[in-house]
Amino acid sequence: MNFLINLLISSLAVFASARVIPGVVIDNFTTSVIVAIILGVVNAIIKPILIILTLPINIMTLGLFTLVINAVVVLIVDALVPGFSVSSFVSALLFSIVLSVVSLVLFTIAGE
Repeated sequence: MNFLINLLISSLAVFASARVIPGVVIDNFTTSVIVAIILGVVNAIIKPILIILTLPINIMTLGLFTLVINAVVVLIVDALVPGFSVSSFVSALLFSIVLSVVSLVLFTIAGE
C-alpha cells in the first residue's frame, strides 16, 4: 500500500512539474505514472553509474554537476516513454529541479 501512495505522489509531482515547465509535454496522467516508474528505475540503475563516472567533475563543482546528471536522466526517460516529451536540455534541467521541489512538498504534506 505504501508503494502505491509513493507512486501516486510521484506521478502527481511529474504531472504538476510538466504543466509548469515550458518545453515539457505530458499527454495524460497515465503517462505521468509511467514516467514516474521509469524515472525511478533509471534513477536506481543508471544514475549511480553516471555519478561514479563523473565523480571528479562532481567534486570540482561541489556537487552541482549532479543537476546535469539529473537532466540527462530526464532526457533518457524522454527517449523511453512515448507521450512524454522534453524539448531541450534546459527544459530537462528545469524539469528536474522543479520535480525535486514539488516532490519534496508533496511528500512532506503526505507525511512520508
